[in-house]
Amino acid sequence: MCGDQLAVIRLGCASCGTEVAGVFRSCEFCALNEKETEMLRVFLSSRGNLREVEKYLGVSYPTARLRFAELLQKLGLGEATEPEAELTRDQILSEVASGALTPGEAQELISRLQ
Repeated sequence: MCGDQLAVIRLGCASCGTEVAGVFRSCEFCALNEKETEMLRVFLSSRGNLREVEKYLGVSYPTARLRFAELLQKLGLGEATEPEAELTRDQILSEVASGALTPGEAQELISRLQ
């Protein structure tokens, strides 16, 4: 690939086989995975209240902030600062113990601290 941005040029229906060709604008939210989409939905439904997001997701406030910062960064709206630096190793391990973070997520966060 040349490195230029890809364009959606064909849409199709899996049920009937109908296809439409052209150049379509891609959705900036389509690249989000299921967990990130849920985070966005919860954030929007709580009108931007991260305390509500924290309660809904069953995570700590720092974890809610971290997930939101990562979501913003993936959408190209994040800041250059690293929000995960706010979490200490002990806080991350505590999040794993409470079930708010998976061991894989914790490993990634801890590796960023070093």
